[in-house]
Amino acid sequence: MKAKINYRWCLLMLSVLMEVQSMAQASEETIKRTVTFEKKNQSNTLLIFNVNGSVKVEGYAGDQLIIEVQKKITGKSEARVAKGKSEIDLGLIDKADTLILYVKGIGERFGKENKKNGMQMAGWGYNWQGQQEDKEYDYNMSFVVKVPYAINLHISTINQGNITVHHTKGTLEARNINGGIHLTDIAGTTTATTINGEVDLEYTANPPGDSKYYSLNGNINAQFKSGLNAQLTFKSFQGDLFSSIDDITPLAVSMEKTKRGEGIQ
Repeated sequence: MKAKINYRWCLLMLSVLMEVQSMAQASEETIKRTVTFEKKNQSNTLLIFNVNGSVKVEGYAGDQLIIEVQKKITGKSEARVAKGKSEIDLGLIDKADTLILYVKGIGERFGKENKKNGMQMAGWGYNWQGQQEDKEYDYNMSFVVKVPYAINLHISTINQGNITVHHTKGTLEARNINGGIHLTDIAGTTTATTINGEVDLEYTANPPGDSKYYSLNGNINAQFKSGLNAQLTFKSFQGDLFSSIDDITPLAVSMEKTKRGEGIQ
């Protein structure tokens, strides 16, 4: 008896297989850089502006910044992947006492005072004006950076990754949108904000200045050292405040008046 073959189903399975293969084009590359601050002082600052991908920063006792970025491009054809490889790259701006890392090839321009950027730090950011971020390929840039532990840090990403910082004592700003923020063994004044993710903080020394922590859809877990002497302000839409500190003294209620138009708020 001859075997009967359903050619219609074979053709369908073959077309599905070809479609999956066409979507699986990818390229991975590791970018490595080692840099130092030309002007070394207490104000040395590193800014990292990522968009798609995680950022991991760890402090150490050296004076160099050891940068490793895992660059991944995916697309539906080899030509699209090749275009992504040529367009997306690691950008570096050297301001003597300040170093700025960003993703080249996205937005209209990266620079200072770009007012159209929704994730701006220290006056720097991407300018998305006039350009929609609808590329023929997908990209991911995952940063791993070792830094002198005393420098100041401003770190941001938007999608596809968390921000992780360990063993630093300088001022620290971390901003995410679709991911968590995890800061351990830190000792500086801190700002940590995200929209969709957890904010975890563990201090080896209590922050010396006013600090702010924010998450719209996630928990905030902060561990301070004993002896913390601070005023804590807490706001929540749907959440509670839990503390392991026994000696908490409520502040007296105060009213702050702001004049707007013809009335007072």
